[in-house]
Amino acid sequence: MQNPLDKFTNQIQTLKDSNTLKRYRVVSSPQDVWFEVDGQKVLNLCSNNYLGLASHPQVRKAAIDAIEKYGVGTGAVRALSGNSILHEELEKSLALFKKTEAVIVVQSGFIANIIAVQTLLDKDDIVISDELNHASIIDAVKISQVQTKFIYPHNDMAGLEEKLKEAVQIRETQKRTDGTDKTILIITDGVFSMDGDIAPLPQIVELAKKHGALTMVDDAHGEGVLGEKGRGIVDHFHLHGQVDIEVGTLSKAFGVIGGCIAGKKDLIEFYKQKARPFAFSTGLSIPDTAALIESVKLTESGNLVEKLWENARYLKEQFGSLGFNTGESQTPITPIMIGDEQKARDLSTALFEENVFATPILFPMVAKGKARIRVMPSSAHTKEDLDYGISAFSKVGKKMGLI
Repeated sequence: MQNPLDKFTNQIQTLKDSNTLKRYRVVSSPQDVWFEVDGQKVLNLCSNNYLGLASHPQVRKAAIDAIEKYGVGTGAVRALSGNSILHEELEKSLALFKKTEAVIVVQSGFIANIIAVQTLLDKDDIVISDELNHASIIDAVKISQVQTKFIYPHNDMAGLEEKLKEAVQIRETQKRTDGTDKTILIITDGVFSMDGDIAPLPQIVELAKKHGALTMVDDAHGEGVLGEKGRGIVDHFHLHGQVDIEVGTLSKAFGVIGGCIAGKKDLIEFYKQKARPFAFSTGLSIPDTAALIESVKLTESGNLVEKLWENARYLKEQFGSLGFNTGESQTPITPIMIGDEQKARDLSTALFEENVFATPILFPMVAKGKARIRVMPSSAHTKEDLDYGISAFSKVGKKMGLI
């Protein structure tokens, strides 16, 4: 009898043979602008740490102080003895920050998307999703076991309305097994992480209202980036109270770990009562939660967001003047479009030799033939830091014949 594990071993060997096995470099220093990777000091140009908060001294101090006062772990799920006063404070501060009625905080942005979809929908309902939505959204829909799924072309509002009309026709002719109307949920990323473009949220909301659908936006790359003081895409488009489900992550601009869902008070209470990953899994640790409370304060009170955009504009201008293709990004996400996967790998390797850390983005993260280096500036980068990185890209790009 064949060993049941052989098929997985064979797949790993195939990846090795095709030179596509992912290599995970090891970071041995704080997440700063310059950090140590595989024992080498390099310029960090591929982190989601948009506001430089991951190793901010005030964020560190908040975590340390909380450990001294409350310990490290919460000891249980929040429904039992693990609902810390810090969890409650973080949820209130995020609700105020995002100008929404309530927020639930969970273990990650991935889990937040699963909760947001799985708790509301089942096999009888309908999902309409942008074709470039994040993997966590795709998996959330799978876990919900929704049978009727529509995919609309990326940011194509005519395509979305066409799918909505099909969904409404189904809703009008078929009931759920419990006799109620099927729920139609439109899901989109706010900022699409691979290209940096923004969803046309006002049009999506308008179409949802017209056809009686719910709206859900995953704002993982919009929080701390878009809107006043980085309040996110809903604030950016002045749509407060009009987007039903706003999902976020706390591991990018806020620099720590976790996810959140924001919305109407009753909806968030429904999640707290019914969401299985929330009810059956321990919440955020004490130091993580305290660090996040401080991160929210720093984001709202300082000029970190303005500095991020200043750096992003400078980076795009310089890359453009060199002749690099930076795609259609509308945010600080700056893709250097390469196309060929091996060339993208080679570019990343050559940059590392120049002490610049910028990883290649390859299939299945993007479509085949769309490989790139995704450059991510932060508020913490100085002009000198960016110039160093730009110089390395220029040197290596010319050597490889990319520019």
